Amino acid sequence: MKGILKSTRKIYPFYVFTDVAFIVLSFSIAYFSKNNYFQDVFAGSLSLYYFKEYLIIFSLWCTLTVVILNARGLYSTDRGLSIPRETNRTLISIFHASVLTAGAIFFVKYNFFSRDVFIKGFLLMCLLLTSWRTLKRLALRRLIAGGFNNINILIVGAGKIGKMVLEEIKRNPHWGFSVTGFLDDNKSGEPEGLTVLGKLDDFTAVTKRYFVDEVVITIPSERKAISELIRQAKKMRLGLRVVPEDFEEPLPDLDISYLGIIPVITYKRRRHHPAEFVLKRIFDFIIALALLIFLFPLFLVIAFLIKANSAGPVFYIQKRSGFKGKIFNFYKFRSMVDDADKLKETLMDKNESQGNVIFKIKDDPRITGVGKLLRRFSLDEFPQIMNVLKGDMSLVGPRPFPVAESQRIGHDHLERFTVRPGITGLAQIRGRSDLPFHRWAKWDLWYVNNWSFGIDFLILWRTLPVVIKGKGAY
Repeated sequence: MKGILKSTRKIYPFYVFTDVAFIVLSFSIAYFSKNNYFQDVFAGSLSLYYFKEYLIIFSLWCTLTVVILNARGLYSTDRGLSIPRETNRTLISIFHASVLTAGAIFFVKYNFFSRDVFIKGFLLMCLLLTSWRTLKRLALRRLIAGGFNNINILIVGAGKIGKMVLEEIKRNPHWGFSVTGFLDDNKSGEPEGLTVLGKLDDFTAVTKRYFVDEVVITIPSERKAISELIRQAKKMRLGLRVVPEDFEEPLPDLDISYLGIIPVITYKRRRHHPAEFVLKRIFDFIIALALLIFLFPLFLVIAFLIKANSAGPVFYIQKRSGFKGKIFNFYKFRSMVDDADKLKETLMDKNESQGNVIFKIKDDPRITGVGKLLRRFSLDEFPQIMNVLKGDMSLVGPRPFPVAESQRIGHDHLERFTVRPGITGLAQIRGRSDLPFHRWAKWDLWYVNNWSFGIDFLILWRTLPVVIKGKGAY
C-alpha cells in the first residue's frame, strides 16, 4: 500500500503539468488565431492586443480549472473509474471553471475580451483535456491488464457477495486487481473453486504472507469481527473497501458526513433535471429515425423470410408495461408460431427463470427456424425502433415486461418503471437471458439510480459485440 501511495504522489505533478500544458496550448491557439495573429508572426510584425489583461484572465482560468479538477479527484489514478465518467467529470470541471472566469471578466468589466477567444479556449480545453485522459487511461489499462503494478486483494467472506466481487474483478482485468483468496470462518479449502486462506483470526498472518494491498469486506453484519479487522487493516496501512449489506437494493449516491465526531453514510436519492430527459428523448428520436431509414431494406428481407417460413403475421404485438406503468403495444418480428401465447400455458412447468417472475425457456419449442436466427442476433428486436419513435421506449433502459409478468414484480423493483424501458440495457450486456431474475433486476435498478449520457453511450457501444456473439440470446 505504501508503494501505491508513493506512486500516486509521483504521478500527481505529472498529471497537473500535463493539464497546464494543454490549457496553455488551448489559450494560445484561441488568442493568437484571433485577428490572424499567426500570419503577423510570419510577416515579422506582431502587435499583441491587450496581452497582459488576457494573460491575467487566462492565469485565473487555468488556476480555477486545475483546482476544480483536483477537487474532483482527477489527479489520482482511480482504476475503477470508467472513461465516460472521467470524461464527464472533466467536462463539468472545465464548465464550472469557465463560468467563474466569465463572472470575473464581467465583474472587472473587461469589455475588450473576445467571445470568440473565450469559446475557442473553452472548446479546445474540453477536447484536449478529455482526449489525453482517454489515451492515458487506455494505455494504463493495457499495461495493468498485462500485470503491471497489480494490487493484491483479500476478500473477507466466501459467500454469495464475495463470489460476486470475484466475478466483477475477473470481468474487469484493467482494474489490475489480483485476488489472493478469501477469509471465512465457515468455509475452508476450495469450496466451489474459491481459495479460502483461513479464518478471520488469521487476518494478520494471511495479509503478510500474501503481500495483500487491499481488503474487501463482504460481511459487514458481523460488526464485532469486522470492527477488529478494520482496526488491524488501518494499523497495517492496507486499503479497505466494505460492501454495503443491502447493496443489491437500489442504492443512490452515497455520501459520508459527520454527526459531531460520528461518521455517517448517507444514502441520497439522485434527482435528474427535466432537461436531461428532454435531451435523452431528442437523442433517441434522431438516432431511431436514422436507424429506421438505414435498416428499412433489412426489414423487408426479414419480413419475407418470416412469411416464407411459417403462417402468421410478420410482426408480433404484445401489451407491455412501460414508463409509470403505462401499457403500450410492443413490436417485434415474429419468431414463434402464430398461436405461441396459447401454447404458453402448457409450458409453464418448464419455466427456467429463477424466481418465476418472467417466463424463459432456452429451447422453446414454439420458436420457428427463422425465429432462432432472428433471436440469436436480436434481429427480432428491430421493430422496437418504432416504439422509440412513438415515445413508448428509449434506446437504453430496463427491458419492458409483459403486463402479467410486470404485475408479479415486487415493490422493491418498482423503481424500474420510473424511466422509459429500453431496447438494450445493462442486463443485456451483462448476460441477457442467462442472468437470473434477481441479477437482472439489480442491473436495472443500478441503471435507474446512476443514469447518465455517458452510461447510455457505453451500453450502446458494448451492445454491438454482445449481439454479434449471440451469447445469452434465446
